[in-house]
Amino acid sequence: MYQVIARKYRPQNFSELVNQEHVKTTLAHAIEQNRIAHGYIFSGQRGTGKTTVARILARCLNCIQGPTVAPCGVCSSCTEIAAGNAVDVIEIDAASNRGINEMRELRENVRYRPARDRYKVFIVDEAHQITSEAFNALLKTLEEPPEWVVFVLCTTEAHKIPATISSRCQHFSFRSVDFDEIVARMEWICGQEGIQADAEALAVLAQAGEGSVRDSLSALDQAIACCGATLKAAEIRALLGAFSLDTLDQVTQALGESSSARMIEIADTLVRNGHHLQHFVRELARYFRNLLVTKIAGGNPRLIAASREERARLAEIAAAFSEQDLTRYLQLTLDLFRDMQFSLQPRLHFELGLIRLVEAGRLISIEEALASAGGAIAPVKASPPPPAAAPAATGGLKERLAAALRELGMAFTADAVEHSALEESAGLLQFTTPAEFELAMRPADIQKALDHLKAGKRRIKVGKGEVAPPAAPAETARAGEDETMQRALAHPEVQRFREAFPDAEVRVARNLKE
Repeated sequence: MYQVIARKYRPQNFSELVNQEHVKTTLAHAIEQNRIAHGYIFSGQRGTGKTTVARILARCLNCIQGPTVAPCGVCSSCTEIAAGNAVDVIEIDAASNRGINEMRELRENVRYRPARDRYKVFIVDEAHQITSEAFNALLKTLEEPPEWVVFVLCTTEAHKIPATISSRCQHFSFRSVDFDEIVARMEWICGQEGIQADAEALAVLAQAGEGSVRDSLSALDQAIACCGATLKAAEIRALLGAFSLDTLDQVTQALGESSSARMIEIADTLVRNGHHLQHFVRELARYFRNLLVTKIAGGNPRLIAASREERARLAEIAAAFSEQDLTRYLQLTLDLFRDMQFSLQPRLHFELGLIRLVEAGRLISIEEALASAGGAIAPVKASPPPPAAAPAATGGLKERLAAALRELGMAFTADAVEHSALEESAGLLQFTTPAEFELAMRPADIQKALDHLKAGKRRIKVGKGEVAPPAAPAETARAGEDETMQRALAHPEVQRFREAFPDAEVRVARNLKE
Protein backbone atom coordinates (compact mmCIF):
# COMPACT_ATOMS: atom_id res chain seq x y z
CA MET A 1 0.00 0.00 0.00
CA TYR A 2 1.29 3.45 -0.90
CA GLN A 3 2.57 5.57 1.98
CA VAL A 4 2.48 9.34 1.61
CA ILE A 5 5.79 11.18 1.61
CA ALA A 6 5.10 13.01 4.87
CA ARG A 7 4.81 9.65 6.68
CA LYS A 8 7.42 7.77 4.68
CA TYR A 9 10.13 10.31 5.47
CA ARG A 10 9.01 11.14 8.99
CA PRO A 11 12.14 11.59 11.17
CA GLN A 12 12.83 8.58 13.41
CA ASN A 13 15.58 10.13 15.55
CA PHE A 14 16.87 13.56 16.55
CA SER A 15 19.52 13.64 13.81
CA GLU A 16 16.85 13.52 11.07
CA LEU A 17 14.72 16.29 12.58
CA VAL A 18 14.61 19.53 10.59
CA ASN A 19 15.30 22.65 12.69
CA GLN A 20 14.12 22.76 16.35
CA GLU A 21 17.73 22.66 17.59
CA HIS A 22 16.73 24.04 20.99
CA VAL A 23 14.29 21.15 21.53
CA LYS A 24 16.70 18.45 20.33
CA THR A 25 19.57 19.69 22.47
CA THR A 26 17.56 20.02 25.68
CA LEU A 27 15.86 16.63 25.40
CA ALA A 28 19.12 14.90 24.44
CA HIS A 29 20.88 16.31 27.51
CA ALA A 30 17.96 15.33 29.73
CA ILE A 31 18.10 11.74 28.46
CA GLU A 32 21.89 11.54 28.84
CA GLN A 33 21.68 12.83 32.43
CA ASN A 34 18.63 10.68 33.24
CA ARG A 35 16.61 13.79 34.13
CA ILE A 36 13.35 12.79 32.46
CA ALA A 37 10.39 15.01 33.36
CA HIS A 38 6.98 13.47 33.93
CA GLY A 39 5.19 16.10 31.80
CA TYR A 40 6.01 18.02 28.63
CA ILE A 41 4.07 20.57 26.57
CA PHE A 42 5.05 20.82 22.89
CA SER A 43 3.49 23.90 21.28
CA GLY A 44 3.84 25.50 17.86
CA GLN A 45 2.20 25.84 14.47
CA ARG A 46 1.03 22.80 12.55
CA GLY A 47 3.56 20.58 10.83
CA THR A 48 6.64 21.65 12.79
CA GLY A 49 7.34 18.26 14.40
CA LYS A 50 5.55 18.22 17.76
CA THR A 51 4.06 14.70 17.50
CA THR A 52 7.17 13.48 15.69
CA VAL A 53 9.42 14.60 18.55
CA ALA A 54 7.02 13.03 21.05
CA ARG A 55 7.40 9.68 19.25
CA ILE A 56 11.18 10.07 19.04
CA LEU A 57 11.25 10.76 22.78
CA ALA A 58 9.20 7.61 23.41
CA ARG A 59 11.66 5.58 21.28
CA CYS A 60 14.63 7.04 23.14
CA LEU A 61 13.10 6.10 26.48
CA ASN A 62 11.89 2.61 25.57
CA CYS A 63 14.59 1.39 23.17
CA ILE A 64 16.15 -1.86 24.34
CA GLN A 65 19.48 -0.03 24.48
CA GLY A 66 17.98 2.97 26.26
CA PRO A 67 17.38 5.38 27.59
CA THR A 68 19.51 6.66 24.72
CA VAL A 69 19.60 9.67 22.36
CA ALA A 70 20.20 7.30 19.42
CA PRO A 71 17.57 4.52 19.44
CA CYS A 72 18.51 1.42 17.49
CA GLY A 73 15.41 1.41 15.29
CA VAL A 74 15.30 -2.39 15.02
CA CYS A 75 14.07 -3.58 18.41
CA SER A 76 10.40 -4.32 19.04
CA SER A 77 9.82 -1.06 20.90
CA CYS A 78 11.39 1.10 18.16
CA THR A 79 9.55 -0.59 15.29
CA GLU A 80 6.18 -0.62 17.05
CA ILE A 81 6.43 3.02 18.11
CA ALA A 82 7.37 4.00 14.54
CA ALA A 83 4.35 2.07 13.27
CA GLY A 84 2.08 3.67 15.89
CA ASN A 85 0.94 0.41 17.52
CA ALA A 86 3.14 0.15 20.62
CA VAL A 87 1.13 -1.06 23.59
CA ASP A 88 2.91 1.21 26.08
CA VAL A 89 2.86 4.37 23.94
CA ILE A 90 -0.73 5.61 23.95
CA GLU A 91 -1.66 8.36 21.49
CA ILE A 92 -4.89 10.24 22.28
CA ASP A 93 -6.67 12.67 19.97
CA ALA A 94 -8.06 15.27 22.35
CA ALA A 95 -10.25 16.72 19.61
CA SER A 96 -12.54 13.68 19.93
CA ASN A 97 -11.59 12.53 23.45
CA ARG A 98 -11.85 15.73 25.38
CA GLY A 99 -14.38 15.03 28.11
CA ILE A 100 -14.11 14.14 31.77
CA ASN A 101 -14.99 10.47 31.21
CA GLU A 102 -12.04 9.99 28.84
CA MET A 103 -9.68 11.64 31.33
CA ARG A 104 -10.96 9.41 34.15
CA GLU A 105 -10.26 6.39 31.96
CA LEU A 106 -6.77 7.71 31.26
CA ARG A 107 -6.21 8.26 34.98
CA GLU A 108 -7.12 4.63 35.67
CA ASN A 109 -4.76 3.47 32.93
CA VAL A 110 -1.89 5.39 34.50
CA ARG A 111 -2.02 3.24 37.64
CA TYR A 112 -0.80 0.11 35.86
CA ARG A 113 2.85 -0.52 34.99
CA PRO A 114 3.98 -0.82 31.36
CA ALA A 115 3.24 -4.19 29.79
CA ARG A 116 6.74 -4.50 28.33
CA ASP A 117 8.62 -1.23 27.98
CA ARG A 118 10.47 0.93 30.45
CA TYR A 119 8.01 3.88 30.35
CA LYS A 120 4.34 4.27 29.61
CA VAL A 121 4.15 7.38 27.41
CA PHE A 122 0.88 9.23 26.83
CA ILE A 123 0.94 11.51 23.76
CA VAL A 124 -2.08 13.84 23.71
CA ASP A 125 -2.62 15.69 20.38
CA GLU A 126 -4.64 18.93 20.23
CA ALA A 127 -4.45 19.07 24.01
CA HIS A 128 -5.95 22.56 24.13
CA GLN A 129 -9.36 21.07 23.26
CA ILE A 130 -9.61 19.20 26.54
CA THR A 131 -12.40 20.68 28.67
CA SER A 132 -11.70 22.49 31.92
CA GLU A 133 -13.42 19.74 33.94
CA ALA A 134 -11.33 17.08 32.19
CA PHE A 135 -8.13 18.99 32.91
CA ASN A 136 -9.14 19.23 36.57
CA ALA A 137 -9.67 15.47 36.65
CA LEU A 138 -6.16 15.01 35.22
CA LEU A 139 -4.51 17.61 37.43
CA LYS A 140 -3.50 15.47 40.41
CA THR A 141 -2.30 12.61 38.20
CA LEU A 142 -0.21 14.99 36.11
CA GLU A 143 1.31 16.56 39.23
CA GLU A 144 2.32 13.29 40.93
CA PRO A 145 2.26 10.47 38.37
CA PRO A 146 3.89 7.08 38.93
CA GLU A 147 7.59 6.92 38.10
CA TRP A 148 6.93 4.95 34.88
CA VAL A 149 4.63 7.52 33.26
CA VAL A 150 5.51 10.40 30.92
CA PHE A 151 2.89 12.81 29.54
CA VAL A 152 3.45 14.76 26.31
CA LEU A 153 0.77 17.36 25.50
CA CYS A 154 0.94 18.64 21.91
CA THR A 155 -0.96 21.80 21.00
CA THR A 156 -1.12 24.59 18.45
CA GLU A 157 -2.67 26.97 21.01
CA ALA A 158 -0.59 26.87 24.17
CA HIS A 159 -2.44 29.84 25.69
CA LYS A 160 -5.53 27.62 26.08
CA ILE A 161 -3.73 25.19 28.37
CA PRO A 162 -4.69 26.05 31.98
CA ALA A 163 -1.91 27.54 34.09
CA THR A 164 -2.40 24.79 36.66
CA ILE A 165 -1.41 22.25 33.98
CA SER A 166 1.38 24.20 32.24
CA SER A 167 3.06 25.00 35.58
CA ARG A 168 3.52 21.24 36.17
CA CYS A 169 5.14 20.57 32.77
CA GLN A 170 8.24 21.55 30.85
CA HIS A 171 7.23 23.72 27.90
CA PHE A 172 8.95 23.58 24.50
CA SER A 173 7.92 26.07 21.83
CA PHE A 174 8.43 24.74 18.28
CA ARG A 175 9.37 27.29 15.65
CA SER A 176 8.30 27.50 12.03
CA VAL A 177 10.94 25.98 9.78
CA ASP A 178 13.06 28.29 7.66
CA PHE A 179 12.25 28.44 3.96
CA ASP A 180 15.70 27.29 2.83
CA GLU A 181 15.63 24.28 5.17
CA ILE A 182 12.26 23.16 3.80
CA VAL A 183 13.57 23.49 0.24
CA ALA A 184 16.68 21.49 1.15
CA ARG A 185 14.58 18.74 2.75
CA MET A 186 12.30 18.46 -0.29
CA GLU A 187 15.32 18.46 -2.62
CA TRP A 188 16.75 15.49 -0.70
CA ILE A 189 13.42 13.64 -0.79
CA CYS A 190 13.09 14.25 -4.54
CA GLY A 191 16.52 12.74 -4.96
CA GLN A 192 15.44 9.67 -3.00
CA GLU A 193 12.25 9.35 -5.06
CA GLY A 194 13.87 10.01 -8.45
CA ILE A 195 11.92 13.22 -9.04
CA GLN A 196 13.29 16.05 -11.18
CA ALA A 197 12.39 19.46 -9.75
CA ASP A 198 14.00 22.83 -10.37
CA ALA A 199 14.60 25.44 -7.67
CA GLU A 200 11.55 27.53 -8.62
CA ALA A 201 9.21 24.52 -8.39
CA LEU A 202 10.53 23.62 -4.93
CA ALA A 203 10.19 27.27 -3.88
CA VAL A 204 6.49 27.26 -4.84
CA LEU A 205 5.94 24.09 -2.80
CA ALA A 206 7.80 25.52 0.21
CA GLN A 207 5.77 28.73 0.04
CA ALA A 208 2.58 26.67 0.10
CA GLY A 209 3.65 25.16 3.43
CA GLU A 210 4.11 28.55 5.14
CA GLY A 211 6.76 27.20 7.51
CA SER A 212 5.16 23.76 7.93
CA VAL A 213 7.27 20.82 6.73
CA ARG A 214 4.28 18.47 6.64
CA ASP A 215 2.17 20.88 4.56
CA SER A 216 5.02 21.36 2.10
CA LEU A 217 5.53 17.59 1.77
CA SER A 218 1.79 17.11 1.26
CA ALA A 219 1.94 19.67 -1.57
CA LEU A 220 4.95 17.82 -2.99
CA ASP A 221 2.98 14.54 -2.94
CA GLN A 222 0.12 16.24 -4.76
CA ALA A 223 2.46 17.73 -7.34
CA ILE A 224 4.06 14.34 -8.07
CA ALA A 225 0.64 12.80 -8.51
CA CYS A 226 -0.29 15.52 -10.99
CA CYS A 227 2.94 16.15 -12.89
CA GLY A 228 4.80 12.87 -12.62
CA ALA A 229 8.58 12.64 -12.26
CA THR A 230 9.27 16.15 -13.60
CA LEU A 231 8.00 19.12 -11.64
CA LYS A 232 7.64 22.53 -13.29
CA ALA A 233 6.78 25.72 -11.44
CA ALA A 234 4.00 26.84 -13.82
CA GLU A 235 2.15 23.54 -13.53
CA ILE A 236 2.49 23.49 -9.74
CA ARG A 237 1.14 27.03 -9.46
CA ALA A 238 -1.87 26.06 -11.55
CA LEU A 239 -2.38 23.00 -9.35
CA LEU A 240 -2.13 24.86 -6.04
CA GLY A 241 -3.91 28.02 -7.20
CA ALA A 242 -0.79 30.07 -6.56
CA PHE A 243 0.11 33.25 -8.44
CA SER A 244 3.42 33.89 -10.12
CA LEU A 245 5.53 36.94 -9.46
CA ASP A 246 4.74 38.12 -13.00
CA THR A 247 1.00 38.06 -12.27
CA LEU A 248 1.40 40.01 -9.03
CA ASP A 249 3.80 42.43 -10.70
CA GLN A 250 0.98 43.52 -13.02
CA VAL A 251 -0.49 45.33 -10.02
CA THR A 252 2.74 47.21 -9.27
CA GLN A 253 3.09 48.08 -12.96
CA ALA A 254 -0.39 49.59 -12.88
CA LEU A 255 0.59 51.50 -9.74
CA GLY A 256 3.72 52.77 -11.45
CA GLU A 257 1.59 53.99 -14.35
CA SER A 258 -1.09 55.32 -11.95
CA SER A 259 -3.62 53.58 -14.19
CA SER A 260 -7.04 52.75 -12.74
CA ALA A 261 -8.08 51.35 -16.13
CA ARG A 262 -5.24 48.83 -15.97
CA MET A 263 -6.44 47.73 -12.53
CA ILE A 264 -9.93 47.07 -13.87
CA GLU A 265 -8.42 44.96 -16.67
CA ILE A 266 -6.49 42.90 -14.09
CA ALA A 267 -9.69 42.26 -12.13
CA ASP A 268 -11.54 41.24 -15.28
CA THR A 269 -8.77 38.82 -16.30
CA LEU A 270 -8.78 37.14 -12.89
CA VAL A 271 -12.55 36.72 -12.94
CA ARG A 272 -12.58 35.36 -16.50
CA ASN A 273 -9.90 32.81 -15.63
CA GLY A 274 -11.87 31.63 -12.61
CA HIS A 275 -9.41 32.74 -9.92
CA HIS A 276 -10.55 33.18 -6.33
CA LEU A 277 -10.35 36.93 -5.73
CA GLN A 278 -9.92 36.73 -1.96
CA HIS A 279 -7.06 34.28 -2.42
CA PHE A 280 -5.45 36.70 -4.88
CA VAL A 281 -5.75 39.53 -2.34
CA ARG A 282 -4.06 37.36 0.29
CA GLU A 283 -1.20 36.62 -2.11
CA LEU A 284 -1.06 40.32 -3.01
CA ALA A 285 -0.68 41.22 0.68
CA ARG A 286 2.17 38.71 0.98
CA TYR A 287 3.70 40.24 -2.17
CA PHE A 288 3.57 43.81 -0.80
CA ARG A 289 4.95 42.53 2.51
CA ASN A 290 7.93 41.00 0.71
CA LEU A 291 8.49 44.21 -1.25
CA LEU A 292 8.39 46.27 1.95
CA VAL A 293 10.79 43.93 3.77
CA THR A 294 13.08 43.97 0.73
CA LYS A 295 13.02 47.77 0.76
CA ILE A 296 13.85 47.86 4.49
CA ALA A 297 16.12 44.85 5.01
CA GLY A 298 17.65 44.44 1.58
CA GLY A 299 16.30 40.99 0.70
CA ASN A 300 17.49 39.08 3.78
CA PRO A 301 16.82 35.40 2.86
CA ARG A 302 15.67 34.61 6.41
CA LEU A 303 12.95 37.25 6.15
CA ILE A 304 11.61 36.52 2.67
CA ALA A 305 10.28 33.08 1.68
CA ALA A 306 11.41 33.11 -1.94
CA SER A 307 14.10 31.70 -4.19
CA ARG A 308 17.25 33.65 -4.92
CA GLU A 309 15.96 34.68 -8.35
CA GLU A 310 12.65 35.88 -6.90
CA ARG A 311 14.46 37.89 -4.19
CA ALA A 312 16.51 39.63 -6.87
CA ARG A 313 13.33 40.40 -8.82
CA LEU A 314 11.62 41.73 -5.68
CA ALA A 315 14.56 44.05 -5.05
CA GLU A 316 14.27 45.39 -8.60
CA ILE A 317 10.52 46.04 -8.22
CA ALA A 318 10.82 47.57 -4.73
CA ALA A 319 13.38 50.11 -5.97
CA ALA A 320 10.61 51.91 -7.88
CA PHE A 321 8.58 52.65 -4.73
CA SER A 322 9.19 54.45 -1.45
CA GLU A 323 8.88 52.79 1.92
CA GLN A 324 5.85 54.97 2.67
CA ASP A 325 4.12 53.89 -0.55
CA LEU A 326 4.66 50.19 0.13
CA THR A 327 3.42 50.60 3.70
CA ARG A 328 0.20 52.22 2.44
CA TYR A 329 -0.27 49.51 -0.21
CA LEU A 330 0.17 46.72 2.35
CA GLN A 331 -2.29 48.29 4.80
CA LEU A 332 -4.89 48.88 2.09
CA THR A 333 -4.52 45.30 0.85
CA LEU A 334 -4.98 43.91 4.37
CA ASP A 335 -8.08 46.07 4.76
CA LEU A 336 -9.39 44.77 1.43
CA PHE A 337 -8.80 41.16 2.48
CA ARG A 338 -10.75 41.78 5.69
CA ASP A 339 -13.65 43.42 3.86
CA MET A 340 -13.88 40.67 1.25
CA GLN A 341 -14.38 38.02 3.95
CA PHE A 342 -17.88 39.41 4.50
CA SER A 343 -18.61 40.79 1.04
CA LEU A 344 -21.69 39.74 -0.91
CA GLN A 345 -20.19 41.33 -4.05
CA PRO A 346 -16.51 40.34 -4.02
CA ARG A 347 -15.74 41.67 -7.50
CA LEU A 348 -17.10 45.11 -6.58
CA HIS A 349 -14.99 45.27 -3.43
CA PHE A 350 -11.97 43.91 -5.27
CA GLU A 351 -12.13 46.53 -8.05
CA LEU A 352 -12.70 49.31 -5.52
CA GLY A 353 -9.71 48.12 -3.49
CA LEU A 354 -7.43 48.15 -6.54
CA ILE A 355 -8.54 51.67 -7.47
CA ARG A 356 -7.83 52.81 -3.90
CA LEU A 357 -4.29 51.53 -4.32
CA VAL A 358 -3.90 53.77 -7.38
CA GLU A 359 -5.33 56.77 -5.52
CA ALA A 360 -3.00 56.12 -2.59
CA GLY A 361 -0.05 56.16 -4.98
CA ARG A 362 -0.98 59.66 -6.12
CA LEU A 363 -0.68 61.14 -2.63
CA ILE A 364 2.25 63.47 -2.01
CA SER A 365 3.47 65.22 1.11
CA ILE A 366 2.36 68.76 1.94
CA GLU A 367 5.88 70.09 1.42
CA GLU A 368 6.01 68.57 -2.06
CA ALA A 369 2.61 70.04 -2.83
CA LEU A 370 3.71 73.49 -1.72
CA ALA A 371 6.98 73.22 -3.64
CA SER A 372 5.24 72.12 -6.82
CA ALA A 373 2.67 74.91 -6.44
CA GLY A 374 5.30 77.60 -5.96
CA GLY A 375 3.79 79.79 -8.68
CA ALA A 376 0.54 80.08 -6.75
CA ILE A 377 2.33 81.07 -3.56
CA ALA A 378 4.61 83.65 -5.14
CA PRO A 379 1.94 86.38 -5.49
CA VAL A 380 1.15 86.03 -1.80
CA LYS A 381 4.82 86.50 -0.96
CA ALA A 382 5.20 89.48 -3.27
CA SER A 383 2.10 91.33 -2.12
CA PRO A 384 2.78 94.24 0.28
CA PRO A 385 1.75 93.94 3.94
CA PRO A 386 -1.50 95.54 5.14
CA PRO A 387 -1.41 99.32 5.72
CA ALA A 388 -1.56 98.87 9.48
CA ALA A 389 1.85 97.19 9.42
CA ALA A 390 3.55 100.33 8.04
CA PRO A 391 5.04 102.12 11.06
CA ALA A 392 5.48 105.47 9.30
CA ALA A 393 1.83 105.79 8.30
CA THR A 394 0.62 104.73 11.73
CA GLY A 395 2.94 107.14 13.53
CA GLY A 396 1.91 110.06 11.27
CA LEU A 397 -1.81 109.42 11.89
CA LYS A 398 -1.31 109.50 15.69
CA GLU A 399 0.44 112.86 15.46
CA ARG A 400 -2.28 114.35 13.24
CA LEU A 401 -5.05 113.03 15.53
CA ALA A 402 -3.32 114.45 18.62
CA ALA A 403 -2.95 117.86 16.92
CA ALA A 404 -6.62 117.85 15.85
CA LEU A 405 -7.78 116.98 19.39
CA ARG A 406 -5.79 119.88 20.82
CA GLU A 407 -7.35 122.24 18.29
CA LEU A 408 -10.76 121.02 19.45
CA GLY A 409 -9.81 121.72 23.09
CA MET A 410 -9.33 118.08 24.17
CA ALA A 411 -5.66 118.22 25.20
CA PHE A 412 -5.87 115.39 27.78
CA THR A 413 -7.31 113.10 25.12
CA ALA A 414 -4.54 114.19 22.77
CA ASP A 415 -1.93 113.12 25.34
CA ALA A 416 -3.66 109.74 25.66
CA VAL A 417 -3.52 109.27 21.86
CA GLU A 418 0.17 110.15 21.78
CA HIS A 419 1.04 107.56 24.46
CA SER A 420 -1.11 104.75 23.03
CA ALA A 421 -0.26 102.01 20.56
CA LEU A 422 -2.24 102.27 17.33
CA GLU A 423 -3.04 99.52 14.86
CA GLU A 424 -4.84 100.27 11.61
CA SER A 425 -6.39 97.55 9.48
CA ALA A 426 -9.35 97.43 7.06
CA GLY A 427 -10.97 100.62 8.30
CA LEU A 428 -10.42 99.78 12.00
CA LEU A 429 -8.43 101.98 14.38
CA GLN A 430 -7.46 100.01 17.49
CA PHE A 431 -5.86 101.86 20.43
CA THR A 432 -4.11 100.19 23.37
CA THR A 433 -3.93 102.92 26.01
CA PRO A 434 -1.84 103.10 29.22
CA ALA A 435 -3.87 102.72 32.40
CA GLU A 436 -3.55 106.35 33.45
CA PHE A 437 -5.28 107.51 30.27
CA GLU A 438 -7.98 104.87 29.95
CA LEU A 439 -10.79 107.20 31.15
CA ALA A 440 -9.78 109.94 28.73
CA MET A 441 -10.10 107.87 25.55
CA ARG A 442 -13.55 108.11 23.98
CA PRO A 443 -14.24 106.86 20.45
CA ALA A 444 -16.65 109.78 19.86
CA ASP A 445 -13.88 112.33 20.55
CA ILE A 446 -11.49 110.53 18.19
CA GLN A 447 -14.17 110.47 15.45
CA LYS A 448 -14.57 114.27 15.88
CA ALA A 449 -10.85 114.65 15.28
CA LEU A 450 -11.10 112.44 12.18
CA ASP A 451 -13.98 114.56 10.89
CA HIS A 452 -11.89 117.68 11.57
CA LEU A 453 -9.13 116.10 9.44
CA LYS A 454 -11.69 115.06 6.79
CA ALA A 455 -10.40 111.46 7.16
CA GLY A 456 -13.86 109.90 6.90
CA LYS A 457 -15.72 107.46 9.14
CA ARG A 458 -13.67 104.73 10.86
CA ARG A 459 -14.41 101.89 13.27
CA ILE A 460 -12.68 102.70 16.53
CA LYS A 461 -11.74 100.31 19.34
CA VAL A 462 -10.08 101.38 22.61
CA GLY A 463 -8.51 98.89 25.01
CA LYS A 464 -6.63 99.42 28.23
CA GLY A 465 -3.25 97.95 29.15
CA GLU A 466 0.45 98.59 28.95
CA VAL A 467 1.80 99.74 25.62
CA ALA A 468 4.02 97.03 24.15
CA PRO A 469 7.67 97.97 23.62
CA PRO A 470 9.15 97.78 20.14
CA ALA A 471 9.31 94.20 18.89
CA ALA A 472 12.61 92.43 19.43
CA PRO A 473 14.29 90.72 16.48
CA ALA A 474 13.17 87.26 17.74
CA GLU A 475 9.58 88.46 18.04
CA THR A 476 9.79 89.92 14.55
CA ALA A 477 10.98 86.56 13.23
CA ARG A 478 8.18 84.79 15.09
CA ALA A 479 5.66 87.18 13.56
CA GLY A 480 7.08 86.32 10.15
CA GLU A 481 6.65 82.60 10.88
CA ASP A 482 3.06 83.20 11.93
CA GLU A 483 2.43 85.09 8.71
CA THR A 484 3.94 82.20 6.69
CA MET A 485 1.74 79.72 8.53
CA GLN A 486 -1.39 81.79 7.83
CA ARG A 487 -0.54 82.08 4.16
CA ALA A 488 0.17 78.33 3.94
CA LEU A 489 -3.11 77.41 5.63
CA ALA A 490 -4.99 79.73 3.29
CA HIS A 491 -3.54 78.03 0.22
CA PRO A 492 -6.20 75.99 -1.71
CA GLU A 493 -3.98 72.89 -1.99
CA VAL A 494 -3.34 72.82 1.76
CA GLN A 495 -7.03 73.30 2.47
CA ARG A 496 -7.80 70.34 0.16
CA PHE A 497 -5.38 68.10 2.06
CA ARG A 498 -6.85 69.19 5.40
CA GLU A 499 -10.33 68.31 4.16
CA ALA A 500 -9.10 64.89 3.00
CA PHE A 501 -7.31 64.27 6.33
CA PRO A 502 -9.39 66.04 9.00
CA ASP A 503 -7.28 64.66 11.87
CA ALA A 504 -4.02 65.95 10.42
CA GLU A 505 -2.18 68.83 12.09
CA VAL A 506 0.08 71.34 10.34
CA ARG A 507 2.87 72.13 12.78
CA VAL A 508 5.53 73.86 10.69
CA ALA A 509 5.32 76.00 7.56
CA ARG A 510 8.41 77.05 5.62
CA ASN A 511 8.63 79.58 2.82
CA LEU A 512 10.32 77.52 0.11
CA LYS A 513 11.18 80.65 -1.90
CA GLU A 514 13.45 82.06 0.82
